Parts: sequence; structure tokens; C-alpha cells
Amino acid sequence: MIAEVIINRTAKKLNRTFDYHIPRELEGLIFVGSKVLVPFGKGEKLEEAFVVKLKETTNYENQIKSIQRLEEQLKEEQIRLARWMAKRYFCNLSDCIKLMLTPGTKTKDKQKRLQDKTQNKIYLAKDIKELEFNIETKKIKSEKQKKVLYFIQNNEGATIPEIEMLTDCSRGIVNTLIKNGYLKIVQEKIERNPLNVKDIEKIQKKEETNQLVLTKEQSRAYQKIEQKMVENKYQSYLLFGVTGSGKTEIYLQLIRKARNQEKTAILLVPEISLTPQMLDRFIARFGKEEIAILHSKLSMGERHDQWIRIQEKKAKIIIGARSAIFAPVEKVGIIIIDEEHDSSYTSASDPKYDAKEVAKQIAKQNNCPLVLGSATPDIKTYYDSIEGNQPKVELLKLTKRANHSSLPEVQVVDLKIELASGNRSMLSMDLYRHIEENLKQKKQTILFLNRRGYATFIMCRNCGYTVKCKNCNISMTYHSYEKKLKCHYCGQEEKVLTICPNCHSDKIRYFGTGTQKLEQEINKQFPKAQTIRMDIDTVTKKNSHEEILNRFKNEPIDILIGTQMVVKGHHFPKVTLVGVIAADSSLNIDDYRANERTFQILTQVAGRAGRENLPGKVIIQSYNPESFSIQCAKEQNYEKFYETEITLRKQLKYPPFCDIIVIKFNSEQEKKIIQASKWIYEYLKNNLDKEQFQVFKPMPAPIDKIQNKIRWRMIIKGNMQNSANIILNECLKKVYEKRSKDIKIAIEVNPNNMM
Repeated sequence: MIAEVIINRTAKKLNRTFDYHIPRELEGLIFVGSKVLVPFGKGEKLEEAFVVKLKETTNYENQIKSIQRLEEQLKEEQIRLARWMAKRYFCNLSDCIKLMLTPGTKTKDKQKRLQDKTQNKIYLAKDIKELEFNIETKKIKSEKQKKVLYFIQNNEGATIPEIEMLTDCSRGIVNTLIKNGYLKIVQEKIERNPLNVKDIEKIQKKEETNQLVLTKEQSRAYQKIEQKMVENKYQSYLLFGVTGSGKTEIYLQLIRKARNQEKTAILLVPEISLTPQMLDRFIARFGKEEIAILHSKLSMGERHDQWIRIQEKKAKIIIGARSAIFAPVEKVGIIIIDEEHDSSYTSASDPKYDAKEVAKQIAKQNNCPLVLGSATPDIKTYYDSIEGNQPKVELLKLTKRANHSSLPEVQVVDLKIELASGNRSMLSMDLYRHIEENLKQKKQTILFLNRRGYATFIMCRNCGYTVKCKNCNISMTYHSYEKKLKCHYCGQEEKVLTICPNCHSDKIRYFGTGTQKLEQEINKQFPKAQTIRMDIDTVTKKNSHEEILNRFKNEPIDILIGTQMVVKGHHFPKVTLVGVIAADSSLNIDDYRANERTFQILTQVAGRAGRENLPGKVIIQSYNPESFSIQCAKEQNYEKFYETEITLRKQLKYPPFCDIIVIKFNSEQEKKIIQASKWIYEYLKNNLDKEQFQVFKPMPAPIDKIQNKIRWRMIIKGNMQNSANIILNECLKKVYEKRSKDIKIAIEVNPNNMM
């Protein structure tokens, strides 16, 4: 028997299969999806490989080697999914397969392989009758030794700290009993479960008072989706509901339905939405034993143990960020993607997959519904839900807040007028007054600024010199607390300049603003206010994200200052005021989605105010208050925004009316980029349908250097079809055959980042 395998390496030239004999002792054990070890190349060094096909014969009978060992088994449908991804995202098949492997089981370097977490447990080493005889005959005289033995008799498997605490006896007593052969230590594997820290009883008691009855709108949406679950049919749904409309309650009840059908459920949320509040609701309904969580803040050991729990069918509800879609689940009954518009569902590293598209494939494989939830849907998703006689996505609307509270009042402040009146503060006069009033009334405020650090850039006012990263052609950001300049692209750090290296002037000035500067100004203007800041610089430690949110919720903290982390998934009953410091920051970027992202972030942050019975107020500060995305966010009117934006996109031929294909080039040698990009440009001009595709000449990228790598890009407009996909994959294959390995080329369709 012959196995066709793909070697687990990222080199493009190895993105093909090789034949290996299956030895007799492994026959019947190796299938499509097996991870195996094979000798590869001239030496006998073993490499990881994945079996993608089994066959009876080979054209290289006398030349091929044998598989050495079986390591792990994937399912055949996972291999099919990986093949689809490799073709769709122009990447190596092995890179796609690796997404589906158990974390921490890489075969290379056995010295560093993940170990099970163990704990020493104490058991009786002798029969209970023998122990009782020894006590009666005074062979065991110590009262403390007797106390420990009686305790272990009723509590075998206790740990030494538990014995010390519950018997009030020292570790030395236990050690003496072990030495004398009355007790024994057994090393047992324990599960690394991040949910073990949760106080389940407290969570469940609180949830009992928060059980919700579905509103008419919620019931209609639930019943539509439930019907497909009962019928075991695939259908995509857009659950479009205003902030606070109760989408989560529908998710909870759909997952309950899946569990009643003895099926599993997957819930994807953006990383920053994996909040303690959100997890608590699911733990309260289903218990922690039913739930597995997967996200980037887990240790490798925790990810490994959560994956194993899913494989062993102990966890039936998977909650996680983007990569959780690859969890080894079976019999999927429902897949839910919350905040479906969020850009974090698209991977920024290879393979650059879209979790929403992958989820659609898995839902089809399992004949189950896919639910996409959002208060501000992705333009393409909404377009797919309303266009044509049979939309690709069925639209389900929730127009009212579930607790009958009103949407917050939104005010837009023109910063040009503030500046003309002499106000150079980061706070407009109206925002200052409302913060002051909130402090008097002991209510909470959230201030949103989507820039971390203190100053956006540093410049010499004498000659115009701007401090840029040595590795990236991008301005460095000043961080005042560390008194350092940092590059937010490569992490490079430098000391703060006091003298200009260009003209030797001391006229170094700070421009722009970030969350650190905002925090300092708030502390200066409201010295009695208790403030807390949440951005990437304050959540570096494990669980620090949860700690900050818990402090804001439970302690007398008046103002939360933060970036996008404060926007999504949070429910703070005392928050009645939200201030947006610089609404224009997301408008001024080189991306066709700039208007959409501005509207989404403003609407989402506004939704944090007035979520209970207290009225909410939102103040948006902008130098472009007339922008339609800002005005529509003020009115909380998605439909109005959509109509304006979709008209613009149709005129400019942007998605969803066509696909934008971006070919990105990355190398230390610009000459090689120019050669390769010129070849690709000519190849595609000659091979793509000229009536269907517009191919633009390659140019340096807007950010033309990151981490000492020169960056170019080439843009193509057209409608991606199977024939075009084949041409692009063939083009990539040919260019890697012809060009040096010193250049990296990536093809992305409708990328989240055009930079």
C-alpha cells in the first residue's frame, strides 16, 4: 500500500506530494489525515508529513522509502477542508493542516515536547485492616499520624496541602507515614483548565436572577434557526440587532437546542470580546464541564488540554477566537459567529484564512445552520442578505433593546469650532461638562481613543525631522510611562530624543495623542476622579484584561480609558457617558473600508452607554462632523449608512460588486521584488480575462518597509471565479520555480489590511 504525503514545511517548492510505502506493521492504521514521520531528502532525518491519499501503486516503486511512525490522526473531512483552504487562500496544504493539529504536539525537538501537568496525590499503602491492627497494637502511637490516616481513609487522592489544611497536621507527619510504608504518593495527570478559577456557584446564583424570556422579535429569529436545526439543513443567517437587543440570549438558547439534540456547538467571538461577563453567562447555563475555551491568552498547555477535552468528547460547547473553528468537534449542531463584521476573523499570518468562510464550509459538511450576529454587519454580509430573490444569507432583525431601555443620545462636536474658540484641550467643553456631572452623580464614563501611547510621532520644529523606526518606514510612537519610543509594527524601542540628529536643534516636539496622554490629561483636569486604562500596554500579563474589567465593574472607578478593547462585549450598568476623543482616526487610512470601519466602531462604542434603566449619552469629537459615517453613527442608523456606502462602492467598483485581489511582495532586496512583480504583472495581463479583470502595475506599498523588509503590492479588480483561482495558483507556482527563495509573495482576496 502506498501513501501520498505532503511534507510539513513552509517552502513553496515543497507544496506537492511524495510517495511512501506503508510498512506491514502500520497497515490498517494509516488513513487519509494521518500525521506520520518519514525519512526525507538525502539523509535519514525524519520529517513530519501528512497523508493526503492512499493508493495501490506508484510510478517510483524502487525509489521510494517507507513511513517510519504514526503520530496523530485527523479526519478525512479535515483534509478536504485543508485542500479547499490551500486553493482558496493560495497557501501550502501543510500550513492548513497544521491548524487542525493538537497544540503542543510538534514532533521535532523531543526535548521541548509538551509534558502532561501532574500532581502528587496521597493514598493508603496498606490494607485498612492492617492499619487498624497497627493502631490497636500501639505500633502507630502518634495521634496526629492516626488523624492523617483516618482522613486519607475517607479522602484518598488528597494532596499534601489539602491534608495540612484539613487535619491541621504538618507535612512532616505525612512524610513519616510515607517513609514507614503506611501511605504512598501517586503522580496523577491533572487538566489545565482556565475555567477552574471560576466560582461556579456564585455565577449560577447570579444568573438565576437574570433568566430572560425571549421577546417577540427574539422568538421569531430563534424559531427560524431552530427549524433548520431540527431539519438538519445548512442555512446562513444574519442576526442583525441593535446593541443590547439580546443576541446573546438567542445564542444561549440555540446552543441549548444543539445540546438537547446531543450535538456540539461552536461560538466564535473576537478576541477582545472574550470577556469574563460573556463567559460567565455560558458557564452559568451549561456548567464549566460542558465548555472548552480557545484563545491566544491561554498557555500552550492549557490549549493542549482544552483540545484533548474536545477530542475525547468531554466538552461539547466550544467558545473561542478565530482559530477555535478548527477544534476537533463532531456532530456540529450550530455555528455562531458574534460581531461577524470584526476584522480579527481574518488571519494576518499564513495561511491568511477567513474564519467566516471556513465556518461556512464546516456548517455545510455538518448540515447545520451558521449564524452571523452583529449590530453593524459587514457590508458584504448585509448585501448578501437583501439582494436577489434568494439571498445567500437570510436576514433576521432585532430592532429594539431586549430590556426596553432606550438607545443613547448621541452628540457630535466639531473640533474646528472648539479650536477656534481657544480650547486646545483633548476634551471639548461639552464632554468636560458631562464628565464633571457624571462624577457628581457617581456614574461611570468610558473614554475611547483608538491610539495607544502618548504621542503619535515626534518631530523637530526646526528642520522637520521625524523619528522613524530603523526597521520600518513608519513613525515611532512616544510612550511616556516607559520614556521610550516604540515601533508598533516590529516592537523596536529607542531612547527619547532631546536633540535633533539632523540639525542638532533642541526644538523636539510631540504631536498627536494616545491613551497615555489622555489618561494624564484626565488626571490633571479631574484630580479626584478614579481612572483606569485598558490598552495593549496594560494587558500584557495573563488575566490582566479580566482584572481591569472586574475592577471597573466592582470598584469605585469613575473613568475607563481605552482603545478598541473597551468597545465590544461589555455590559456596565453604571456607564451612562461615552466620549469618543478622535473619531477621524479610522477615516484617514488608505482602505476602501474606512467609512465602514468608522461607522462600526462609533456605533459599537456608543452601545456601551445606558444599557440599563439609566439614560445614556455619547459625545463624538471630530474634525469632520459632516462625514456621513459619523452622522449615521450619531443616528444609530445602519440602513441609512448602508444605502450611502453601497452606492459609493457600486460607482467605484469595490466589493461586493467585485473582488479586490492584492498580491504582496516582501524581500530585503528591492531588485528581486521588481523582477518578480514585473513577471507576475505580464503573466496575469496575458492570462486573465481582460473584460473581467483590471490589473494595475505593481507599486511600493503605503508602508513600504517593515522589519527591514521592502514591501510592494499589486492590485487586481475583478470577480474571483474558479478559473481565475486556478490561474493565480499556477502563477504563484511558476514564479517560485523561476525566482529566488529570498522573496515572499502572498495573494489575498479582499484583504482586511490594504497597507
